[in-house]
Amino acid sequence: MSLRQQLSDILPEFLPPSPRDAIKGTELIRLVRMRLEGDYSDASLRYHFSIMSCDPGSPIAKVEKGQGYYRRAAAVPMLAGAQDLLSMTQGRLEEFEGNQGAVDLALMRVRKFRATATRFFEVNGRFPFAFRDVLGKNSPIGNLWKYPDMVVVDWEAGEPTDNGLTLNHDSLALKRRLGLPPYRISAITLRIFPNHELFREEYFQTLSTSSWTHGGEIFYAGPIEDEALADAIRHLSNKYGIGVTTFGLTLEMIDELPGPEHILTAQPRETEALMDRLDIRRITSPSVRDHIDWTALDAVRGENEEVRSLFGWLNRCIDNERAEFFIEQ
Repeated sequence: MSLRQQLSDILPEFLPPSPRDAIKGTELIRLVRMRLEGDYSDASLRYHFSIMSCDPGSPIAKVEKGQGYYRRAAAVPMLAGAQDLLSMTQGRLEEFEGNQGAVDLALMRVRKFRATATRFFEVNGRFPFAFRDVLGKNSPIGNLWKYPDMVVVDWEAGEPTDNGLTLNHDSLALKRRLGLPPYRISAITLRIFPNHELFREEYFQTLSTSSWTHGGEIFYAGPIEDEALADAIRHLSNKYGIGVTTFGLTLEMIDELPGPEHILTAQPRETEALMDRLDIRRITSPSVRDHIDWTALDAVRGENEEVRSLFGWLNRCIDNERAEFFIEQ
């Protein structure tokens, strides 16, 4: 097995998830040596760390302004990433043909927006859960109509804590007796820019993926400056109830944002500065159903491990009477 393949397998075990806790190269070399097969020099290992940290598909990332390495955040799912590229180019991908640099830049914008949306949800007391495997490279295209980019959970009662909510015991007990969940689940679609050519497809995908949740929402990074497009979206929402919100981010503003890992692990003051840059506009509010369609839920839960993981997390929160943000294993 090549050194690079060995490092790809070994590094996730030793790399911290946050750039704040980045590990120095010397210490990382010491740790990986205990697992490597073969005798490699320190220079060779440092070289591989450096090269791999520039590869968005590798598990290692380097601190942007400083020293040390950390574990790269999960990549954007391929199916969902392709949808974002279509959205950014109004359905035309010719400009990406043979231009890997343009693809990398576009996907970095997607990752930054996803990280920004995740922090926005967390700051506002909502609990996101991202779907990845089910929207991966080898997944059927039909999954785009069955599974959202992420779901967001809103708990109905609780006291805020540093990492979530302490759930109200009496409220939980009452919900159990009534056979009702103490939360609402919203299916979330994340796209960079709305446009006339694709917004209906994005809208009805969200309507479809929200069939097993309490409702659905689309979040666009960019503003909707075309009033005719805004009116068309409002017309659909009045009929079908999908919410639409924009963040007011231009491509230039997205490019100026720090890396997605830094957005996700930013200090409170940095997060506050990021939130101040957003111009949140709710184009339409979502219609929220009182009950989940259990038949639709059982269909996706029976065939998908990530949906089972989602409800395993929710059940743990209920059992512990504490809602905490989901942490990928």
